[in-house]
Amino acid sequence: MHIDVELPEDIAKHLQDEWRDLSRGALEAIASEGYRDGSLTRDQVGRLLGLSFWDTEAFLKQRQAYLAYTEEDLEQDRKDIDRVSRQ
Repeated sequence: MHIDVELPEDIAKHLQDEWRDLSRGALEAIASEGYRDGSLTRDQVGRLLGLSFWDTEAFLKQRQAYLAYTEEDLEQDRKDIDRVSRQ
Protein backbone atom coordinates (compact mmCIF):
# COMPACT_ATOMS: atom_id res chain seq x y z
CA MET A 1 0.00 0.00 0.00
CA HIS A 2 1.16 3.49 -0.76
CA ILE A 3 0.33 6.32 1.65
CA ASP A 4 0.64 10.03 0.91
CA VAL A 5 1.17 12.52 3.71
CA GLU A 6 0.91 16.29 3.38
CA LEU A 7 3.30 18.32 5.52
CA PRO A 8 3.83 22.05 5.70
CA GLU A 9 6.92 22.86 3.65
CA ASP A 10 8.96 24.15 6.61
CA ILE A 11 8.27 21.02 8.67
CA ALA A 12 9.05 18.75 5.73
CA LYS A 13 12.35 20.59 5.21
CA HIS A 14 13.22 20.28 8.91
CA LEU A 15 12.46 16.54 8.96
CA GLN A 16 14.37 16.06 5.71
CA ASP A 17 17.40 17.73 7.30
CA GLU A 18 17.11 15.58 10.43
CA TRP A 19 16.26 12.23 8.85
CA ARG A 20 17.92 12.60 5.42
CA ASP A 21 15.41 10.08 3.97
CA LEU A 22 11.99 11.43 4.86
CA SER A 23 10.10 8.36 3.62
CA ARG A 24 12.30 5.99 5.64
CA GLY A 25 12.03 8.22 8.71
CA ALA A 26 8.24 8.20 8.50
CA LEU A 27 8.21 4.42 8.05
CA GLU A 28 10.48 3.95 11.09
CA ALA A 29 8.26 6.26 13.15
CA ILE A 30 5.20 4.21 12.20
CA ALA A 31 7.01 0.97 13.01
CA SER A 32 8.32 2.07 16.41
CA GLU A 33 5.02 3.63 17.52
CA GLY A 34 3.08 0.64 16.22
CA TYR A 35 5.24 -1.65 18.32
CA ARG A 36 5.08 0.64 21.33
CA ASP A 37 1.27 0.70 21.35
CA GLY A 38 0.92 -3.00 20.54
CA SER A 39 -0.46 -2.57 17.02
CA LEU A 40 2.59 -4.29 15.50
CA THR A 41 4.57 -7.31 16.62
CA ARG A 42 8.37 -7.41 16.59
CA ASP A 43 8.21 -9.67 13.54
CA GLN A 44 5.95 -7.21 11.73
CA VAL A 45 8.32 -4.35 12.52
CA GLY A 46 11.19 -6.38 11.07
CA ARG A 47 9.24 -7.18 7.91
CA LEU A 48 8.11 -3.57 7.53
CA LEU A 49 11.67 -2.28 7.76
CA GLY A 50 13.42 -5.20 6.06
CA LEU A 51 15.50 -6.00 9.14
CA SER A 52 16.84 -9.25 10.58
CA PHE A 53 15.75 -10.42 14.03
CA TRP A 54 18.75 -8.85 15.76
CA ASP A 55 18.65 -5.65 13.72
CA THR A 56 14.97 -5.29 14.66
CA GLU A 57 15.84 -5.77 18.32
CA ALA A 58 18.56 -3.11 18.03
CA PHE A 59 16.21 -0.73 16.21
CA LEU A 60 13.52 -1.07 18.88
CA LYS A 61 16.05 -0.63 21.67
CA GLN A 62 17.48 2.48 20.01
CA ARG A 63 13.96 3.91 19.71
CA GLN A 64 13.18 2.91 23.30
CA ALA A 65 10.14 1.06 21.98
CA TYR A 66 9.72 -1.52 24.70
CA LEU A 67 6.90 -4.00 24.86
CA ALA A 68 4.69 -3.43 27.87
CA TYR A 69 5.51 -6.20 30.32
CA THR A 70 4.16 -5.84 33.84
CA GLU A 71 5.03 -7.57 37.08
CA GLU A 72 1.73 -9.44 36.70
CA ASP A 73 2.90 -10.70 33.30
CA LEU A 74 6.16 -11.88 34.88
CA GLU A 75 4.32 -13.67 37.69
CA GLN A 76 2.02 -15.38 35.20
CA ASP A 77 5.00 -16.47 33.12
CA ARG A 78 6.67 -17.91 36.22
CA LYS A 79 3.53 -19.84 37.11
CA ASP A 80 3.27 -21.17 33.56
CA ILE A 81 6.92 -22.27 33.54
CA ASP A 82 6.53 -24.00 36.92
CA ARG A 83 3.40 -25.77 35.72
CA VAL A 84 5.00 -26.94 32.47
CA SER A 85 8.25 -28.02 34.14
CA ARG A 86 6.34 -30.29 36.55
CA GLN A 87 4.70 -32.16 33.70
